[in-house]
Amino acid sequence: MSKDYYEILGVGRDASQDEIRRAFRRLAKEYHPDRNPDDPSAEAKFKEINEAYEVLSDPQKRSNYDAYGNPDGPFGGAGGGPFTGGGPFTGRDFGDFGFPFGDIFGSFEEMFTGGASRRAATGPVRGRDLEVSVEITLEEAFSGVDKDIKVTRVESCDRCNGTGAEPGASVVTCPTCKGAGQVRSTVNTVLGSMTTVKTCPRCGGTGKTVERPCSECRGSGETTKARTVTVTIPPGADSGLHLRLAGQGGAGRRGGPPGDLYVAVFVKPHPVFERQGDDLVLDRTISFPLAALGGTIPIPALEGDVELTVPAGTQPGAVLRLRGKGMPRLRYRSRGDLLVRVNVRVPTRLSAEERELIVKLSRSQDETIGDNRSFFQRLRDAAGGNRDG
Repeated sequence: MSKDYYEILGVGRDASQDEIRRAFRRLAKEYHPDRNPDDPSAEAKFKEINEAYEVLSDPQKRSNYDAYGNPDGPFGGAGGGPFTGGGPFTGRDFGDFGFPFGDIFGSFEEMFTGGASRRAATGPVRGRDLEVSVEITLEEAFSGVDKDIKVTRVESCDRCNGTGAEPGASVVTCPTCKGAGQVRSTVNTVLGSMTTVKTCPRCGGTGKTVERPCSECRGSGETTKARTVTVTIPPGADSGLHLRLAGQGGAGRRGGPPGDLYVAVFVKPHPVFERQGDDLVLDRTISFPLAALGGTIPIPALEGDVELTVPAGTQPGAVLRLRGKGMPRLRYRSRGDLLVRVNVRVPTRLSAEERELIVKLSRSQDETIGDNRSFFQRLRDAAGGNRDG
């Protein structure tokens, strides 16, 4: 495995999806680039965390990764196929032994793949996929929001329309490969004469060159530009959500389609509400009489104040649930709940009337609390104690 995604998220290989989700949220908050403007490594760490979560949160990708060390399966990515460099001879230059085995194996690959590598060099090439992150508030995640994000991407040169030639200049057949996009070479080995075919180094396999390169892109046909792209974030979005904007990535080459843009969503912590999946948690302190006798009080919710019914005899630490007052469930019409953790406030200053009422309550419960003597009784008892002394 090139990367240990479990180690990146700090979880065990038997971790549940909830454990993986909690670990991702904690690390995403810790390493988000906006929170670490002075740490140049934070952005790379944040992308690595997103990559690990994207694999481990997907059951199929996680299964492939656990079995083969690759989220795309046994033949996906580096080391997947017989000619991808993942075999026992990876990194070895066989030219060191005096034999052009690299050329031979290249010819074998072309033979077994039906010339796919040759077509890739001369045919259309899809543009690169890009990834950016966007930060939103809990209120924006609740209602959904359109966000403008800046993307730096490769685009076709406007001056030459992607040809690489200065306007008015001609695109001509490559003199090296005569338009074939490939060059052949023959070498003598102990096995006899071997003919190999390689991509033309002059035209890069296109079979064409330009008389005068474009002054804007210097003949590459591509330029890098910063663009503003609008992404629609749906209600119920949570940290770790990845949105795909088709065709908003890098430009393709030789007529190939553009890549896609992936947007990683990060939801800022809220000063009042704690989010637990689709539920919201709120801490609320109530008075002792309300806890004892019950009643209703207004409490904040993301859509405005709502009424909370407090049952009589509510104990400190109780959790009261308001169903359907939490976050929208992503891509569903239902909502989570609002959970209110209750704390009972004990008064620190009492009037004489309030004190008397509490004393009567304690007597009815067969309890003795505080000092029930009056002020004059305490004064007389204190004076008597001094005389005895």
